[in-house]
Amino acid sequence: MRMTLMLPAILAAVFCALPLRAEPQALTLQQAIDKTLQHNPQLHQFKFTQQRLFAERDLQSLKPGYQLGVELENVAGTGEARGLAGAELTVALSSVIELDNKAQWRAAVVDARLNTLDWQQQAQTLDVLAELTRNYINLLASQQELTLTEEAVELSEALLQSAEKRAASGALSDAEIMRAKAQLAQVQIGRDALLQRIERQKIAIARFWGDTSANFNVVAGNLFAFGQSRPFAELYQRLQQSPALTIFASERRLKDAEVRLAQSQNRADLSWQVGVRRYQASDDTGLTFGISVPLFAERRNSAAIEAALAERNNVEYRQQDSLLILHERLFDAYSQRQQFITSHQQLAQYVIPNLEQALDLTRDAYQRGRSNYQDWLNAQQELLQAKRQILETATAVLLSQATIEQLTAEPVTQ
Repeated sequence: MRMTLMLPAILAAVFCALPLRAEPQALTLQQAIDKTLQHNPQLHQFKFTQQRLFAERDLQSLKPGYQLGVELENVAGTGEARGLAGAELTVALSSVIELDNKAQWRAAVVDARLNTLDWQQQAQTLDVLAELTRNYINLLASQQELTLTEEAVELSEALLQSAEKRAASGALSDAEIMRAKAQLAQVQIGRDALLQRIERQKIAIARFWGDTSANFNVVAGNLFAFGQSRPFAELYQRLQQSPALTIFASERRLKDAEVRLAQSQNRADLSWQVGVRRYQASDDTGLTFGISVPLFAERRNSAAIEAALAERNNVEYRQQDSLLILHERLFDAYSQRQQFITSHQQLAQYVIPNLEQALDLTRDAYQRGRSNYQDWLNAQQELLQAKRQILETATAVLLSQATIEQLTAEPVTQ
């Protein structure tokens, strides 16, 4: 398929917002795409449908076949027709003469189906690779969250150590020590749960190329590289040329071919027969010839033409409805991407630096006895929550970007 063969190159550019870095046993997005294109069961189903349509086109291109008939008359009767005395044996060859190039129009319908199948395959490939990319982004986010969780464990351990030092000098009660230990245990529980979720996400990615186990440790990429987005008007123009909408033009050509095929049925086919008849009584032979033409074929075929025309006209309205729906999805994803980028920038520039400084000041005050345990714990949790927010906004940016690129089949960034 023409465009399908271009997809790996296209998506390498489409997802360039995930720069790759070398890591031991790390899976890159391009590697995942290549494996999916080679082994994904959903994408390989199309070749069997294509083979069936090729065989159907060969079948529909055939001219009407011939029939050999044998007819025996005037046998096993009475009088002169007793036994085989008056028998008449006719051996005839018959067939149909198709008018108005019906075989050509039948083959044209199958060719149009093949063209539609081509666009369906391209649209399905984009859908599968977009789903793969979303899974990839979620796993990349989980890996980043694991780093954040490890930081939370370190902060909780540092808090516990400081609390134990103050308790040893009698400046802190045993209850505060218990609270610090419980806080550390809760963070460790969260880390263990996150590790299990990462393993599940690895399996979810491996199934795209038919594996039941993941032969990679991590996925490679930068979750925080967004790039400069193209203008919405340019993306919308590309949307109108994407497989999701081009498939309607192909379907319209299919319906046009079906209309022409239905119209060709207005001219009735001629049935003919040529044979030899032998008269048993006189031992003579003679040629037979016959031809038949169905009557009122145009009148009887009018309903089929009307139905085909209705199907063709319906395609245009379905395309208009689909365009409106896809425009809404594109604008929604584009708007969310811009919104999350703005939130991400504000968190990175203002919120997190202030909370990091606040945590340092609170830690120093706690170690000098000028602040209590709860103040340090609150400062720590506020910083971790802000870092989770910046992680969530980055993930949302790339997920919105994956949706845009699925709809347009083009890169979002310039």
